[in-house]
Amino acid sequence: MNFELPYLPPRSSKPRKAGLNMIMDKGLSIREAEDLIERSSEYIDYLKLGFGTSIVTPRLKEKIKLYRDAGFDVYCGGTLFEAFYVRGKLDDYRKLVDDLGANTIEVSDGSIVLPHDEKCRVIEKLSKSHKVLSEVGSKEEGILISPAKWIKMMRNELDAGSIKVIAEARESGTVGIYRPNGTAHVMLINKILSKIDGSDILWEAPKKAQQVWFIKNMGFDVNLGNIGPHDVTPLECLRLGLRGDTFFEHLPDDIVQVAQHKSAEQAKSKKKK
Repeated sequence: MNFELPYLPPRSSKPRKAGLNMIMDKGLSIREAEDLIERSSEYIDYLKLGFGTSIVTPRLKEKIKLYRDAGFDVYCGGTLFEAFYVRGKLDDYRKLVDDLGANTIEVSDGSIVLPHDEKCRVIEKLSKSHKVLSEVGSKEEGILISPAKWIKMMRNELDAGSIKVIAEARESGTVGIYRPNGTAHVMLINKILSKIDGSDILWEAPKKAQQVWFIKNMGFDVNLGNIGPHDVTPLECLRLGLRGDTFFEHLPDDIVQVAQHKSAEQAKSKKKK
Protein backbone atom coordinates (compact mmCIF):
# COMPACT_ATOMS: atom_id res chain seq x y z
CA MET A 1 0.00 0.00 0.00
CA ASN A 2 1.15 3.57 -0.65
CA PHE A 3 0.56 4.69 2.95
CA GLU A 4 -0.76 3.42 6.26
CA LEU A 5 -4.26 3.88 7.61
CA PRO A 6 -5.62 2.46 10.87
CA TYR A 7 -8.35 -0.21 10.99
CA LEU A 8 -7.73 -1.73 7.57
CA PRO A 9 -8.12 -5.53 7.58
CA PRO A 10 -4.94 -7.65 7.32
CA ARG A 11 -5.00 -8.67 3.67
CA SER A 12 -2.49 -11.48 3.08
CA SER A 13 0.19 -11.40 0.40
CA LYS A 14 0.47 -13.85 -2.48
CA PRO A 15 0.38 -16.78 -2.54
CA ARG A 16 -2.87 -16.35 -0.64
CA LYS A 17 -5.01 -19.06 0.89
CA ALA A 18 -8.03 -16.78 1.39
CA GLY A 19 -9.45 -13.68 -0.23
CA LEU A 20 -8.63 -15.06 -3.67
CA ASN A 21 -9.58 -13.17 -6.82
CA MET A 22 -10.29 -14.87 -10.13
CA ILE A 23 -10.23 -12.41 -13.02
CA MET A 24 -12.01 -12.92 -16.35
CA ASP A 25 -10.07 -12.05 -19.52
CA LYS A 26 -12.55 -12.07 -22.41
CA GLY A 27 -9.96 -11.28 -25.10
CA LEU A 28 -7.62 -8.59 -23.80
CA SER A 29 -4.80 -7.52 -26.10
CA ILE A 30 -1.17 -7.91 -25.07
CA ARG A 31 -1.03 -4.21 -24.24
CA GLU A 32 -4.19 -4.46 -22.12
CA ALA A 33 -2.79 -7.53 -20.36
CA GLU A 34 0.40 -5.61 -19.55
CA ASP A 35 -1.69 -2.73 -18.19
CA LEU A 36 -3.70 -5.15 -16.05
CA ILE A 37 -0.50 -6.63 -14.63
CA GLU A 38 1.00 -3.21 -13.91
CA ARG A 39 -2.00 -1.90 -11.99
CA SER A 40 -3.42 -5.02 -10.34
CA SER A 41 -1.01 -7.99 -10.27
CA GLU A 42 -0.83 -8.09 -6.46
CA TYR A 43 -4.59 -8.65 -6.26
CA ILE A 44 -4.92 -11.36 -8.93
CA ASP A 45 -4.63 -15.05 -8.04
CA TYR A 46 -6.40 -16.81 -10.91
CA LEU A 47 -6.68 -15.55 -14.48
CA LYS A 48 -9.39 -17.17 -16.61
CA LEU A 49 -9.31 -16.85 -20.38
CA GLY A 50 -13.09 -16.68 -20.64
CA PHE A 51 -15.26 -19.36 -22.30
CA GLY A 52 -13.76 -20.19 -25.76
CA THR A 53 -11.80 -16.99 -26.35
CA SER A 54 -8.49 -18.87 -26.35
CA ILE A 55 -9.19 -20.15 -29.87
CA VAL A 56 -9.57 -16.67 -31.38
CA THR A 57 -7.26 -14.54 -29.19
CA PRO A 58 -4.09 -13.43 -31.03
CA ARG A 59 -0.63 -13.93 -29.48
CA LEU A 60 -2.17 -16.25 -26.91
CA LYS A 61 1.01 -18.01 -25.76
CA GLU A 62 2.73 -14.67 -25.30
CA LYS A 63 -0.12 -13.39 -23.16
CA ILE A 64 -0.25 -16.52 -21.03
CA LYS A 65 3.50 -16.23 -20.40
CA LEU A 66 2.99 -12.63 -19.26
CA TYR A 67 0.32 -13.76 -16.80
CA ARG A 68 2.34 -16.72 -15.53
CA ASP A 69 5.44 -14.53 -15.07
CA ALA A 70 3.24 -12.16 -13.04
CA GLY A 71 2.40 -15.02 -10.67
CA PHE A 72 -1.12 -15.86 -11.85
CA ASP A 73 -2.55 -19.37 -12.13
CA VAL A 74 -3.88 -19.30 -15.70
CA TYR A 75 -6.58 -21.46 -17.26
CA CYS A 76 -8.93 -21.56 -20.22
CA GLY A 77 -12.64 -21.20 -19.54
CA GLY A 78 -14.67 -24.30 -18.78
CA THR A 79 -16.61 -23.90 -22.03
CA LEU A 80 -13.43 -24.69 -23.98
CA PHE A 81 -12.91 -27.82 -21.89
CA GLU A 82 -16.49 -28.85 -22.66
CA ALA A 83 -16.00 -28.17 -26.39
CA PHE A 84 -13.04 -30.55 -26.46
CA TYR A 85 -14.65 -33.13 -24.19
CA VAL A 86 -17.90 -33.40 -26.15
CA ARG A 87 -15.81 -34.06 -29.28
CA GLY A 88 -13.92 -36.89 -27.55
CA LYS A 89 -10.65 -34.93 -27.38
CA LEU A 90 -9.84 -34.81 -23.67
CA ASP A 91 -6.22 -35.93 -24.16
CA ASP A 92 -5.80 -33.34 -26.93
CA TYR A 93 -7.08 -30.70 -24.52
CA ARG A 94 -4.55 -31.63 -21.86
CA LYS A 95 -1.76 -31.46 -24.45
CA LEU A 96 -3.06 -28.07 -25.63
CA VAL A 97 -3.01 -26.67 -22.08
CA ASP A 98 0.62 -27.78 -21.69
CA ASP A 99 1.57 -26.38 -25.09
CA LEU A 100 -0.01 -23.01 -24.22
CA GLY A 101 1.94 -22.84 -20.96
CA ALA A 102 -1.12 -22.70 -18.70
CA ASN A 103 -0.84 -24.51 -15.36
CA THR A 104 -4.49 -24.93 -14.37
CA ILE A 105 -7.54 -26.61 -15.91
CA GLU A 106 -11.21 -25.88 -15.30
CA VAL A 107 -13.56 -28.84 -15.51
CA SER A 108 -17.19 -27.84 -15.95
CA ASP A 109 -20.48 -29.15 -17.29
CA GLY A 110 -22.52 -25.99 -17.57
CA SER A 111 -23.30 -26.44 -21.26
CA ILE A 112 -23.16 -30.22 -21.72
CA VAL A 113 -24.58 -33.25 -19.96
CA LEU A 114 -21.67 -34.89 -18.16
CA PRO A 115 -22.57 -37.64 -15.68
CA HIS A 116 -21.20 -36.62 -12.31
CA ASP A 117 -19.29 -39.85 -11.74
CA GLU A 118 -17.55 -39.30 -15.07
CA LYS A 119 -16.85 -35.66 -14.21
CA CYS A 120 -15.16 -36.76 -10.99
CA ARG A 121 -13.09 -39.34 -12.90
CA VAL A 122 -11.93 -36.59 -15.26
CA ILE A 123 -11.04 -34.35 -12.31
CA GLU A 124 -9.09 -37.17 -10.67
CA LYS A 125 -7.22 -37.89 -13.90
CA LEU A 126 -6.31 -34.28 -14.66
CA SER A 127 -5.43 -33.43 -11.06
CA LYS A 128 -2.48 -35.83 -11.24
CA SER A 129 -0.69 -33.45 -13.60
CA HIS A 130 -2.42 -30.05 -13.23
CA LYS A 131 -4.16 -27.81 -10.75
CA VAL A 132 -7.88 -28.38 -11.28
CA LEU A 133 -10.78 -26.05 -10.58
CA SER A 134 -14.24 -27.48 -11.10
CA GLU A 135 -17.44 -25.56 -11.64
CA VAL A 136 -20.79 -26.53 -10.15
CA GLY A 137 -24.13 -25.26 -11.45
CA SER A 138 -25.88 -24.81 -14.78
CA LYS A 139 -25.40 -21.87 -17.12
CA GLU A 140 -29.03 -22.07 -18.20
CA GLU A 141 -31.72 -19.93 -16.59
CA GLY A 142 -34.60 -21.85 -15.07
CA ILE A 143 -32.57 -24.98 -14.30
CA LEU A 144 -32.78 -25.44 -10.53
CA ILE A 145 -30.42 -27.70 -8.61
CA SER A 146 -31.36 -28.62 -5.06
CA PRO A 147 -29.04 -27.50 -2.25
CA ALA A 148 -28.42 -31.16 -1.36
CA LYS A 149 -27.25 -31.84 -4.90
CA TRP A 150 -25.01 -28.74 -4.94
CA ILE A 151 -23.41 -29.93 -1.70
CA LYS A 152 -22.95 -33.50 -2.92
CA MET A 153 -21.38 -32.40 -6.20
CA MET A 154 -19.03 -29.93 -4.50
CA ARG A 155 -17.96 -32.50 -1.90
CA ASN A 156 -17.35 -35.19 -4.50
CA GLU A 157 -15.37 -32.88 -6.77
CA LEU A 158 -13.14 -31.67 -3.93
CA ASP A 159 -12.55 -35.29 -2.93
CA ALA A 160 -11.70 -36.11 -6.57
CA GLY A 161 -8.91 -33.53 -6.61
CA SER A 162 -10.30 -30.05 -7.28
CA ILE A 163 -8.33 -27.43 -5.36
CA LYS A 164 -11.40 -25.16 -5.42
CA VAL A 165 -14.98 -25.57 -6.56
CA ILE A 166 -16.47 -22.64 -8.46
CA ALA A 167 -20.09 -21.70 -7.72
CA GLU A 168 -21.62 -20.92 -11.12
CA ALA A 169 -23.10 -17.52 -11.92
CA ARG A 170 -21.91 -16.86 -15.49
CA GLU A 171 -20.52 -13.47 -16.41
CA SER A 172 -24.11 -12.20 -16.30
CA GLY A 173 -24.51 -13.02 -12.59
CA THR A 174 -28.13 -14.17 -13.07
CA VAL A 175 -28.02 -17.96 -12.74
CA GLY A 176 -26.74 -20.58 -10.31
CA ILE A 177 -26.17 -18.96 -6.92
CA TYR A 178 -28.14 -15.88 -8.01
CA ARG A 179 -31.75 -15.26 -8.83
CA PRO A 180 -32.67 -13.93 -12.30
CA ASN A 181 -32.61 -10.35 -10.93
CA GLY A 182 -28.98 -10.80 -9.80
CA THR A 183 -29.61 -11.00 -6.05
CA ALA A 184 -27.98 -13.76 -4.03
CA HIS A 185 -29.87 -17.02 -3.50
CA VAL A 186 -29.34 -16.73 0.26
CA MET A 187 -30.95 -20.01 1.33
CA LEU A 188 -28.91 -22.00 -1.20
CA ILE A 189 -25.64 -20.29 -0.24
CA ASN A 190 -26.24 -20.77 3.49
CA LYS A 191 -27.04 -24.44 3.04
CA ILE A 192 -23.88 -24.95 0.98
CA LEU A 193 -21.80 -23.25 3.69
CA SER A 194 -23.32 -25.47 6.37
CA LYS A 195 -21.60 -28.46 4.74
CA ILE A 196 -18.72 -27.10 2.63
CA ASP A 197 -15.87 -24.98 4.00
CA GLY A 198 -16.06 -21.52 2.44
CA SER A 199 -12.29 -21.53 1.84
CA ASP A 200 -12.83 -24.35 -0.70
CA ILE A 201 -15.32 -22.31 -2.77
CA LEU A 202 -14.76 -19.60 -5.38
CA TRP A 203 -18.00 -17.60 -5.64
CA GLU A 204 -18.57 -16.05 -9.04
CA ALA A 205 -19.58 -12.44 -8.41
CA PRO A 206 -19.30 -10.32 -11.56
CA LYS A 207 -21.48 -7.47 -10.27
CA LYS A 208 -20.51 -4.92 -7.63
CA ALA A 209 -23.67 -5.51 -5.57
CA GLN A 210 -22.85 -9.22 -5.46
CA GLN A 211 -19.29 -8.54 -4.32
CA VAL A 212 -20.62 -6.26 -1.58
CA TRP A 213 -23.08 -8.92 -0.42
CA PHE A 214 -20.40 -11.58 -0.08
CA ILE A 215 -17.96 -9.26 1.69
CA LYS A 216 -20.60 -8.11 4.17
CA ASN A 217 -21.87 -11.62 4.84
CA MET A 218 -18.65 -13.66 4.66
CA GLY A 219 -15.91 -11.18 5.39
CA PHE A 220 -13.22 -9.38 3.43
CA ASP A 221 -11.30 -12.66 2.79
CA VAL A 222 -14.07 -14.38 0.81
CA ASN A 223 -12.96 -15.93 -2.51
CA LEU A 224 -14.53 -14.20 -5.51
CA GLY A 225 -14.47 -14.89 -9.24
CA ASN A 226 -15.50 -13.64 -12.68
CA ILE A 227 -14.16 -10.21 -11.76
CA GLY A 228 -13.70 -7.83 -14.69
CA PRO A 229 -10.17 -6.54 -15.43
CA HIS A 230 -11.16 -2.97 -14.56
CA ASP A 231 -12.91 -4.05 -11.35
CA VAL A 232 -9.87 -5.54 -9.58
CA THR A 233 -8.75 -2.38 -7.78
CA PRO A 234 -12.32 -1.26 -6.95
CA LEU A 235 -12.94 -4.74 -5.49
CA GLU A 236 -9.84 -4.45 -3.32
CA CYS A 237 -11.20 -1.17 -1.98
CA LEU A 238 -14.48 -2.93 -1.17
CA ARG A 239 -12.56 -5.58 0.75
CA LEU A 240 -10.63 -2.94 2.72
CA GLY A 241 -13.65 -0.77 3.55
CA LEU A 242 -12.49 2.04 1.28
CA ARG A 243 -15.75 2.45 -0.65
CA GLY A 244 -19.07 3.66 0.64
CA ASP A 245 -20.71 0.24 0.40
CA THR A 246 -18.34 -1.31 2.97
CA PHE A 247 -17.03 1.84 4.65
CA PHE A 248 -18.00 0.87 8.22
CA GLU A 249 -17.13 -2.83 8.01
CA HIS A 250 -13.76 -2.61 9.79
CA LEU A 251 -14.12 0.48 11.96
CA PRO A 252 -14.45 0.18 15.77
CA ASP A 253 -17.98 0.61 17.14
CA ASP A 254 -17.18 3.93 18.85
CA ILE A 255 -16.04 5.50 15.58
CA VAL A 256 -19.07 4.11 13.75
CA GLN A 257 -21.46 5.51 16.37
CA VAL A 258 -19.88 8.97 16.25
CA ALA A 259 -19.91 9.02 12.45
CA GLN A 260 -23.52 7.89 12.24
CA HIS A 261 -24.56 10.43 14.90
CA LYS A 262 -22.91 13.23 12.92
CA SER A 263 -24.62 12.05 9.74
CA ALA A 264 -27.99 12.07 11.49
CA GLU A 265 -27.37 15.58 12.85
CA GLN A 266 -26.38 16.86 9.42
CA ALA A 267 -29.51 15.34 7.90
CA LYS A 268 -31.66 17.10 10.52
CA SER A 269 -29.87 20.39 9.87
CA LYS A 270 -30.52 20.15 6.14
CA LYS A 271 -34.21 19.49 6.71
CA LYS A 272 -34.52 22.58 8.88
CA LYS A 273 -32.95 24.73 6.18
